[in-house]
Amino acid sequence: MTFFSVLLALIIEQVRALSPNNPVSALLQYHGESAAHGFDAGKPKHGLLAWLVVVVPWTLVVALVYYVLYNIHFALAFLWNVAVLYFTLGFRQFSHYFTDIHLALNNDDVPRAREILNEWTGLDTLDMPVSEIVRHTLIHAVVASHRHVFGVFFWFLIPVGPAGAVLYRIAEYLSRTWARPVDDRTIAFSSFAQRAFFVIDWVPARLTSLGFAIVGNFEDAIYAWRNHARQWPDANDGVLLAAGSGALGARLSGPLAEPSSLDALATGDGGPMQVGDDCTPRTLQSAVGLVWRAVVLWMILLLMLTIAVWLA
Repeated sequence: MTFFSVLLALIIEQVRALSPNNPVSALLQYHGESAAHGFDAGKPKHGLLAWLVVVVPWTLVVALVYYVLYNIHFALAFLWNVAVLYFTLGFRQFSHYFTDIHLALNNDDVPRAREILNEWTGLDTLDMPVSEIVRHTLIHAVVASHRHVFGVFFWFLIPVGPAGAVLYRIAEYLSRTWARPVDDRTIAFSSFAQRAFFVIDWVPARLTSLGFAIVGNFEDAIYAWRNHARQWPDANDGVLLAAGSGALGARLSGPLAEPSSLDALATGDGGPMQVGDDCTPRTLQSAVGLVWRAVVLWMILLLMLTIAVWLA
């Protein structure tokens, strides 16, 4: 049932993408903002309480509905799985930005590409060169593909099923939204949500990185994983981006990369070897292929696991 649930949800999501303004997302946003407003008193324990108030009800309701439907009829539980995955998988929720940037660059419309990247990421893209547009697009696409697809896959496959997918999606949402600068939001309050998602995402991030390595340039991906993951402040994102960089053969230097080290590398004075070439619009097409090959890899592994369970 798991394989067919994921497959059907992916097909439906590709045929009819879920609107970001759907009622479920709006309800989650209202719940998250209400909890933050009501519990934020400037201490980490308040962040913990608010996180539990949001995450626990959603997760328990999804698990309870699945249990009830499964005991009524197998087919109802299957449909519930598909529905939950449709709302938690978000391939098309970020890919349209990527596609539009790719199309704009292919049409030599650099100002339009800058505008879309700014809308997607909030970065200051004024006068940003094409190589930097591509680099930032790749960085956000690699992380988004993991958080909207592969991370959900992993948590859906654990025994709690659809409840795991909901747990992952809500934890990611709270970590991201509560960390945004808001006038009445304290850093201490948002710290627990970030730590909780880091723990929840630790294993999935490394499995996704391994998948990128398998379907891309394995040697460069593993080398970059070992030597360049610390260029990003978040260790999970660092592993993803380093492995993705090596798998793609694209140079995605992070914000913590030492300028002096990069200068030394450029002059051949030592340090870890930089993996890949400078980013070009063609690299975006390579990234599309990498992500879809990783999806196929996961689906093949899931199919093999499903067959093994049937034969057991």
